[in-house]
Amino acid sequence: MAAKKASTKDGFKTGDYVVYPTHGVGQVSGIEKETIAGQDLRLIVVSFDRDRMTLRVPMDKMEISGLRKLSTKKVMENVMTTLKGRARVKRTMWSRRAQEYEAKINSGDPVSIAEVVRDLHRNVGQPDQSFSERHIYEAALERLAGEFAAIESLDKESATEKLEEILSGPS
Repeated sequence: MAAKKASTKDGFKTGDYVVYPTHGVGQVSGIEKETIAGQDLRLIVVSFDRDRMTLRVPMDKMEISGLRKLSTKKVMENVMTTLKGRARVKRTMWSRRAQEYEAKINSGDPVSIAEVVRDLHRNVGQPDQSFSERHIYEAALERLAGEFAAIESLDKESATEKLEEILSGPS
């Protein structure tokens, strides 16, 4: 069960940063072959240092699971444009909106996550957020900052600060 330095047909290599929709940015620590219940499987091993977690994703389930490479700079430009945009808060019950926000965060799509961050961001002078609003906002911001940090070669704190500057700046 030793991990070997290899690459997959999708181009994932040991050391690459990847995004898993429900956990954020992780790093490929290897590609393994394992026999589980009589089935020979090739697994991509992804480590999430912050959560001290390792995930093994079967190669044939990569697409279904949403495992993907980091976004391109072009996608990040769309994210920045989204963050600079005006918040669009629907007038539906909070519980319904919260479900929609969670679904956007777990989709792994950075533009959808940016919409959640933008819609839940509160500037100075605006009313306080409820605990659940704050929790969802922080989860979305953390997920977005993780990918932004990996793309821009920043630490997560600096990435978070840059994203918050964009949110607080003139629209």
